[in-house]
Amino acid sequence: MPRILVVECKQEVSTFNPHLSGYDDFAVRRGREILDYHCGIRNEVGGALSVLDEQPDVEVVPAYSAFFITSGGTLSRQAWARISGELLEAVRAAPDVDGVYFCLHGAMASESELDPEGWLLAELRKIVGESIPVVASLDLHGILTDLMLEHCDAVVAYHTYPHVDFFETGQRAARLLLRILRGEVKPVTAKVTVPALVRGDELITATGSIRHAVNAARQVEQGPGGLSAAMMWGNPFTDVPSLASWSFVVTDNDPALAEREALRIAGLFWEHHDKMRVPLQSLDEMAAIVKAHTQGTLGLVDAADATSSGASGDSNAIMRKLVEAGCRARVLLPIVDAPAVRRAFAAGVGAILTMPVGGTLDPARFTPLEITARVRLLADGRFQSESFGEEWYAGPTAVLEAGSFTLVVSSRAVNLYDRSFFLAHGRNPAHFDAVVIKSPHCQPHMYADWCIRMVNVDAPGSSSANLPCLGHTRCRRPMFPLDAAVSFKPVVKIYARPAAG
Repeated sequence: MPRILVVECKQEVSTFNPHLSGYDDFAVRRGREILDYHCGIRNEVGGALSVLDEQPDVEVVPAYSAFFITSGGTLSRQAWARISGELLEAVRAAPDVDGVYFCLHGAMASESELDPEGWLLAELRKIVGESIPVVASLDLHGILTDLMLEHCDAVVAYHTYPHVDFFETGQRAARLLLRILRGEVKPVTAKVTVPALVRGDELITATGSIRHAVNAARQVEQGPGGLSAAMMWGNPFTDVPSLASWSFVVTDNDPALAEREALRIAGLFWEHHDKMRVPLQSLDEMAAIVKAHTQGTLGLVDAADATSSGASGDSNAIMRKLVEAGCRARVLLPIVDAPAVRRAFAAGVGAILTMPVGGTLDPARFTPLEITARVRLLADGRFQSESFGEEWYAGPTAVLEAGSFTLVVSSRAVNLYDRSFFLAHGRNPAHFDAVVIKSPHCQPHMYADWCIRMVNVDAPGSSSANLPCLGHTRCRRPMFPLDAAVSFKPVVKIYARPAAG
């Protein structure tokens, strides 16, 4: 009976976030725990297991899973050493296997290793051997390095943004791994690197101009000889040497097809790249919009402090500006501030406190703002995502009311790409005049479908869509939009592994 090893190591970081991520920012599971958790979750591992469990002749060997609770700053040297050491030790302790499914994000970076995923794949190869097929799944915001492709038989990446195909991506990866394992296909991969970092509505795969490249990739993957294909545009906030955008195509032993289609997909991306930026409203313009607002709910998009993109979550910039402008609108906002939460817990529900909020993690960008607030609710911060059913943990959490502002204050960063954090703490965004949305994009029904207007705010933060202001120092240059008049001269790289033994 063939054995399939299942391994997971996922994190997305902003290297512009000064607050380092640690070991405690991950949910770590081993062995049977991995199956028990992921079998009920619609993420990549859950999708892969749904395929593998249907195969009576396959034994699943769950080894190790380290999954970030939310994105964050660069992973500390100590945390990386512990996670990588535990993962590789779990692989060594596993029985001999015939194939490996490795669930990755791709935009991880540590203080001591700027290509963690490539390094892990290379080390895994030393343990399982060169002929064992390895298939990795990736976020389309991952950094697709040469080292990763040199040690994978194939990679599979999301096709949607906002991401709604986690489960399906895992299924695609598992099906491809089984085909390789059974000797039905021999993958060869072509990659084209594009010198562009992009953001904005044009990246919404259902409606934006990115759909041309993404749809072409889907057609290749589903067509004759195609095994996997995608357009990846990296995470602009993970400033590492390999940061860029990429097309890749995996075919069944047809390098000419892979090369031709990878070039075509990259060309479709480059054709539209100049539009892939975000028109931003200044903080003053945002405040004027809120003050003039009369009905419905405004969505104030603070993507610069998007915790799911690696930002710290402790920005008070929008609230500060609205206070300064004398705004009386009822505003709901999330913020990370562990000291404020501790004070709220010490005082208890109903207490009135005067204290600073914000600026506890990224003090160079955010100055604490003093507020007087009533403590309305205290909770442990554990809840279930409305998007995919995952368990999320914000740490002890307090709901504070300060005049017309309602703050849901967590002790640690948590994903904010849906409404779960607000709803789990008794606050429905639709009941407010404005809601601060710390995510560049959410599924439309979360906010855009019912908010009267979405305002993209040019606030400070370590995941700002105003990319030239961030100060990239590691990624290759010239790079759009960091530099003027960037040209694109496509070059194809081909990767092929030895035949599976």
